Amino acid sequence: MKTISKYVSVLLVTALSFASCSEWMNAVPEGGTKTPDQVEEAAQQNPATAAADLSAIYAQFIQVYSGLGDLGYERHNDYGYAAICLFMDEQGQDLVSPNTGYNWFQYADFTSNRDNTLTTTKGLIDHLVWGEYYKIIFACNNVIGMVDRKQPGAQKYALSQALAVRAMCYMNLAQLYQFTYRTTDKSALTVPLVLENMPAERITNNPRATLEELFKLCTEDLTYACDSLNGYKRPDKGFVDQAVAFGLRARLNLLKGEWADAAKDADQALKLSGAEPLSIAEAGEPGFADAAQHNVLWANIIVETNDVVKTGIVNWPSHMSIFFMDGYTSVGATRSIASELYDEISATDVRKGWWLDENLESPLLDAPGYNAAKATIQENADNVYTNVKFGTGDRSTTGDGAAAADWILMRAEELHLIKAEGLARSGGDGASVLLNFVQKYRDPSYNVAQHGLSLEDEIWWQRRVELWGEGFAWGDIMRLEKPIIRTNSTNWPEAWANQDVPARHGVLLWRIPQAEMEANKGITDPNPFVPFP
Repeated sequence: MKTISKYVSVLLVTALSFASCSEWMNAVPEGGTKTPDQVEEAAQQNPATAAADLSAIYAQFIQVYSGLGDLGYERHNDYGYAAICLFMDEQGQDLVSPNTGYNWFQYADFTSNRDNTLTTTKGLIDHLVWGEYYKIIFACNNVIGMVDRKQPGAQKYALSQALAVRAMCYMNLAQLYQFTYRTTDKSALTVPLVLENMPAERITNNPRATLEELFKLCTEDLTYACDSLNGYKRPDKGFVDQAVAFGLRARLNLLKGEWADAAKDADQALKLSGAEPLSIAEAGEPGFADAAQHNVLWANIIVETNDVVKTGIVNWPSHMSIFFMDGYTSVGATRSIASELYDEISATDVRKGWWLDENLESPLLDAPGYNAAKATIQENADNVYTNVKFGTGDRSTTGDGAAAADWILMRAEELHLIKAEGLARSGGDGASVLLNFVQKYRDPSYNVAQHGLSLEDEIWWQRRVELWGEGFAWGDIMRLEKPIIRTNSTNWPEAWANQDVPARHGVLLWRIPQAEMEANKGITDPNPFVPFP
């Protein structure tokens, strides 16, 4: 059984009760949230408060029913950052979601009209994602606003982590609400930047920041974190340390097209962390649920006492792991890989087994601890290509131990692929980095040219397979300016989902929730409604 860090248990955070960042930045504090005046007062009375308030940030990542106050009722796709990751992958072309009454994510499919109201299921998704990101940002601002940047020790480390997490949220939001930084006018609008100690009148009249403004803030924040976390020893992998900060800045440099710097930061993150990818044998079992594994740099650590576990079915194993017999996957709400991508995976690649084949077989079904579920899974599986990639918290199939699965936020495999891409696009030897990674850890028979793609597209192909289901698909489509191609696969369930969309089509941009625009009068130029092609 996993144990929770004493630092994380300092503060338990209740759900924030407002839809827009403008509203809850001005709200009467509940469950550990603070207004700017109270942040300043707390810092003066006890500077160590900043370190304790870190727990509010990480607790928000796994907050169940965070949108309850926004929506008026509990939603079973409202379980924190892991849910955002599934929303993002549902939008792409590689994760197929069945049309079933038990599937809380089927309307995350981007081919549903963009609806920024709360009148439809589709509009609820926009509000959940927007609200979750800004609630994490709010928790970060509580810490940032109370710390003197000249203070050493715990305050500096707390500040650095809050800045790093805030930067991650803003750069992820940028990929929803605007096209890529590299080929788009840098004055194009993204989202409002809500900063620490921002007065109420500014929050309610806060225009959308430009791409240039947003990425300047992210660069400054992550650079401070990379420098200032030197020497920090975190309690567990639930906290951002220096290696994670470098990994986040590597992601940012990919977005900015600063390829050589992306490769350099990814390499530094690997060196500092000592993290090593899963071996071929280790990747041949269900997993991606345990922060203790040697490939993990950062994760949401989840224990049996967390509310997200105690709900029983409102957690990521319920929606992603077919081995969790208490969850939604057991009644048909499974997640499958698109047939086109599956067919392209070599038979010698261990990742082929991350999904059931045409006969509902996979070597992963025979893994110790999971093999007891094999017959039930094959009997209940309605869809070929269903994923068996994701395991459970304790390798069992029922109960709190199974539901207490960590959500992996950064792992070594991603950093190897960032390094390969950064080098490939900056004139370095990205091909060797890619070849060594795949041959050693995934497919001994691999060669870089086997899919007939350019090196850059081959690296993207590897990201699509390696990071499937982990929340990266949408960001890659937007930053690489790729079309969404679904019609080449045979297993999309409905005509409304089985559609293609050209790169940079206006429908790819998310629309700012109507409630946010009503509360924030500074948003005068929102992304318009664009019909599907």
